[in-house]
Amino acid sequence: MFLGTHTPRLDEKGRLFLPAKYRDKLAHGLVITRGQERCLYVFPMAEFERIAAAMQSTPVSSKAVRDFQRVFLSGASDEVPDKQGRIVIPPTLREYAGLSRECTVIGTGNRAEIWDSAAWESYLESTEQSFSEQSEEVVPGLL
Repeated sequence: MFLGTHTPRLDEKGRLFLPAKYRDKLAHGLVITRGQERCLYVFPMAEFERIAAAMQSTPVSSKAVRDFQRVFLSGASDEVPDKQGRIVIPPTLREYAGLSRECTVIGTGNRAEIWDSAAWESYLESTEQSFSEQSEEVVPGLL
């Protein structure tokens, strides 16, 4: 499970150190792809394969399904961390997420997300109030 908030820096070659606590889960391969709200999703390879297989069972006749699959899968890049735990984030994905040197990596359960730190702070500020006001309808029976 991916948890917590980390603030690694992107180097001049587009490499990012994975948080140490995530490295074992991602050591044998991962997939980075476009996420919603202009962040990047990082999945362990097995989890991405599970999601991609589930997508194959969705109706191709649905425009919404086709649109989602195209954006999600066309941006996907499979990577293997180097010995120091760094991954290369392809230029198209760096551009999509607006990544600068200062990045924030958050754990969201089955995936990690990579955000430009300023974008993450803005997102968090804009959603914290609604988070505190949520009732059980968001995830019934959770808390």
